[in-house]
Amino acid sequence: MNTFKLAKSCKFFLPYLLSLIISLPALAQVVAPSAPTSAPTSTGAGNTQSGQPSGTNPQGTQGNQPANSNQQSNTPKASDAQTTEKAKAAAAANADPNAPKDASTDQSKINTSTTGTLSPADQEKLAFRQKIYGYSIFADKKFDPIPDLQIATPTNYVVGPGDNLNIYLYNYAEATYKTIVSRDGFITIARLGNIYVSGRTIEEVRKILIDKFSKFTPGLIGENGETARTKLMVTLGEIRNVKVFVTGEVINPGTYEITSLASAFNALYQAGGPNEIGSFRDVRVVRAGKVISHMDIYDYLVNGKIDGDIRVQDNDNIVVGFYKKRVEVTGEMKRPGIYELKPEEKLADVIKYAGGFTDQAYQSRVKIERITAKERKIVDVPQDQFATAEVVTGDLIDVETVLDRVENIVTIEGAVMRAGNFSLDTSPTLKTLIESAQGLREDAFTGRISVLRTRPDLTIESIQLNLGDVLNGTVPDLVLTRLDQVVIPSKFDMAQSAIVTVEGEVNNPKFGENDGKYPYVANMTLEDVLVKAGGFRESAFTTEVEVIRRKRNSIPGAANAQIAETFKFNVNRDLSIGNKETNFVLLPFDQIIVRKSPNYVEQQSVFLEGEVLVPGSYTIINKNDKISDIIKRSGGLTELAFPEGATLLRRSIVTNVTEATNYEQEEASQETIKKGRAAVALPNVKEESIGIKLSVIMKNPGSFEDLVVQEGDIIRIPKRLETVQVTGEVLYPTTVKFGKGLSFADYISHSGGFTTRSLRKSSYIKYPNGSVDRTRKFMFFNVYPKVQPGSEIFVPSRGAPSLTPQQAIQTTIGVLSSVMTLIVTILAFRTLK
Repeated sequence: MNTFKLAKSCKFFLPYLLSLIISLPALAQVVAPSAPTSAPTSTGAGNTQSGQPSGTNPQGTQGNQPANSNQQSNTPKASDAQTTEKAKAAAAANADPNAPKDASTDQSKINTSTTGTLSPADQEKLAFRQKIYGYSIFADKKFDPIPDLQIATPTNYVVGPGDNLNIYLYNYAEATYKTIVSRDGFITIARLGNIYVSGRTIEEVRKILIDKFSKFTPGLIGENGETARTKLMVTLGEIRNVKVFVTGEVINPGTYEITSLASAFNALYQAGGPNEIGSFRDVRVVRAGKVISHMDIYDYLVNGKIDGDIRVQDNDNIVVGFYKKRVEVTGEMKRPGIYELKPEEKLADVIKYAGGFTDQAYQSRVKIERITAKERKIVDVPQDQFATAEVVTGDLIDVETVLDRVENIVTIEGAVMRAGNFSLDTSPTLKTLIESAQGLREDAFTGRISVLRTRPDLTIESIQLNLGDVLNGTVPDLVLTRLDQVVIPSKFDMAQSAIVTVEGEVNNPKFGENDGKYPYVANMTLEDVLVKAGGFRESAFTTEVEVIRRKRNSIPGAANAQIAETFKFNVNRDLSIGNKETNFVLLPFDQIIVRKSPNYVEQQSVFLEGEVLVPGSYTIINKNDKISDIIKRSGGLTELAFPEGATLLRRSIVTNVTEATNYEQEEASQETIKKGRAAVALPNVKEESIGIKLSVIMKNPGSFEDLVVQEGDIIRIPKRLETVQVTGEVLYPTTVKFGKGLSFADYISHSGGFTTRSLRKSSYIKYPNGSVDRTRKFMFFNVYPKVQPGSEIFVPSRGAPSLTPQQAIQTTIGVLSSVMTLIVTILAFRTLK
């Protein structure tokens, strides 16, 4: 009934729930704050600055600002102050939409998102542009080709309407005139009237004015071979701006207003330069419908000048067409990239533009991958045809590296003065190669040398020679071939390294190489080695220093054959030996053993901690000192001492093959044992706790329980304990106050009792002195151990959960059902038969 009501309620609310889900997106748009449609960025396409083409909306980055508010002219302008003070222009770029903009920051062709990141397509286009030779000069912010307005007036400057002309008369007659060229091309000067100057150069205007002023100014024209006494000079005052058009395949085509001192290249720079399909080799300047100049930007890039770069005038049009022939250069060239060529230029010109080959380039042949009308093909061009080889647009020119091999190398190794690689040209034979290596060393073994020769199929063969016969002329000299490797062995390489070994009580047992192994030298004596080892320790048994020598002439096969000889010496502390035994000469592989004196024993200490009158370190006086002796020397136990909880902590060194041979680690371990509890234990120092019965020891000193102490032992006597800790599989692990007469089960009851997973028969107790007692079994009953103050009771858990009675009954029924089914099946088969 409840299920029916629930289904009916869901059916009622389902339409409302679906309506709510459908309206969630619209609700999110209403609630979420509206983001600006575009963010102003310094590199964004909408952030318009001067130098951008006409038609660009300067308000494109103002977000929700109306498009028709504060609109200004779409024609960019470049003022004189902005060309000379570029830093001010960069600071005012956001405030003045007509401020000049560097071509490198223009992004009219490269669109960015509101986060300022480029789309994959734009990234690919930008990467392609950067490969084009010449593009970087237009994208470089540090490059500024705009001329400085503070320069002297060029004599070839063409005067036009709007120019301010300053006219100076000086020397014999002096006068100054300032005038402006009218839009009709005239200037007006008192007493001279209107003079037409538009389209004339500064020098031509000066000559016209000299002619005009000479009529009433004395000394302006020289007479009788004398120079003029009055001089006339014409300079520019306020420079006008001209409007030019940059069209064709450029980054930012449009109309630009620049200073009249600027050239066509300056206007092209303002437009960002040619784009990815624009031509760098033929930039045309069109004036009044006629092409008056051609510019080759490569001429500027290679030679630093442009012959066709003329000053622009009003309404000039700089036109950039498509490229006609372009190739790509990769590989071992100094400047890989994409290069545009003129129709008559060859492969050698491409190599020149690319800066030439690198040092690792393979120059004998160049591979060209060419695109035909149907497919691609490879063209190999040898070095002697570079100047005449034709290249086609779209060619991929790849220059490979030289082979990683040496064409004339021979090698000599071993016992020579200068081993290494040599030229086969200067060392064609074995003798000449040894001479090039400055001869043999004194330890050279000339009886048999090896020459490893590489065959034409790159397999290696070994040539064995008697070098002494070759040097004496008995055997003909060996003619070497490329890649031959001559190996001259050393006599020392063919002999076993002889050593002597020192072990035992010396001050520096690691004095030589490889932990006490010292290289053998001829006529080495026992005293020499002992000096090298740093002399004897205080514990050294100097009266019996042994030298053990291997037997070199033992009887083979004999069971009692002698395999070593032993020499004993009584060496004084000053390392001197008796007259008869002095200067005992050692042989290779002799072993020197300095044993420890049998009557030398270092001080040994044990440590008392806890409830004794005077705790601390106590020295072992006799070898058989026991625990009772140490406690007696400390003044005995205090009244709060708990003897039943006393423990003995014994330390020992765990020795294995690695640690036994590590002298420094063994020494550190001994120091750790001596320092006791305050020392930091090393990995090979083992600590074990021994349970002692101190109460029995104190009652019966010297009894079986009274152990003999050892060096580094720590005897801990705790304060009287009054609690019992219960842990493991109990309902509430806790610490219970000790009470006389309470049994093991009583403490379990104080902890809530056993759990269902408790393994009662394996419960055990740990006493304060470190000893452990377990639960015993008597018939069907568990006999728990006795509890003492400070004990810890632990109840382990079962390995697997036990079955409940209901689970046991179900399991039994299942097994019986399976058995009955099997019996019925067998009986049925017998009946059928």
